[in-house]
Amino acid sequence: MRPVSGYNVALLAAVSLALSAGAQTPASGPGIPRGVDGKPDFSGIWQSLSGADYGLEPHLATKDGPPGAGVVEGDVIPYQPAALQQRAKNFAARASADPRTKCFTLGTPRGIYNNEPFQIFQRPRDLTLLYEFGHPVRTIHTNGTEHPDGHIDFWLGDSRGHWEGDTLVVDVTDFNGETWLDRVGNFNSDGLHLVERWSYVDGNTIRYRATFDDPKVYTRPWSIEVLLYRRLEPNVQIIENYCSTLEYDEYYPVPSTK
Repeated sequence: MRPVSGYNVALLAAVSLALSAGAQTPASGPGIPRGVDGKPDFSGIWQSLSGADYGLEPHLATKDGPPGAGVVEGDVIPYQPAALQQRAKNFAARASADPRTKCFTLGTPRGIYNNEPFQIFQRPRDLTLLYEFGHPVRTIHTNGTEHPDGHIDFWLGDSRGHWEGDTLVVDVTDFNGETWLDRVGNFNSDGLHLVERWSYVDGNTIRYRATFDDPKVYTRPWSIEVLLYRRLEPNVQIIENYCSTLEYDEYYPVPSTK
């Protein structure tokens, strides 16, 4: 990846400090939407403006992506030496090796901070997440059930949630290790244990925090945090984006110009 100079590191750090200084605590007041069970209701269409999909760590612009202040606490993902070498290989081959370019499911948590929106449908027993990119469907079970016995390879992992006050805490395991975390090659293995924390900042903003624990790839657990914004445009909806069909464009009916 393109190196970040000392000046730019200082600049990015200053931006990060300014943003964190203005951070709000999770909201729990009367303006928070709630379901029939009294729990915060995250139903709606949400989108991240963080640009994290272009790179989780602070980075300068590249030929295929804009600069970003990063969303990793401490700025650096604590890779083991061999994993850091693999990340470098991923970056070098990103134009074709990124699962996104093959229209594969982006996985968890990348689907959350991807540049395209996703929709949440919530009821007391579970939350259903529908992603615009490729339209995978993820279920977060909140009915007290446990992860299945043994390891199962899931693209989105297996998600089991519970409430700690007004914060939804989700334990995610059973990954297949085939997805990337962003476009520059950050990755995890099938041994990832992810813990998400979802909480309202206000009625139209969710604070999303995820902690990664993967002894096969990282030297210690690490975390990211992004804000998710409710899409409020009239008639907003998830739009079909099955990018795997683009190679068949020549066979699509040509729209009438009349």
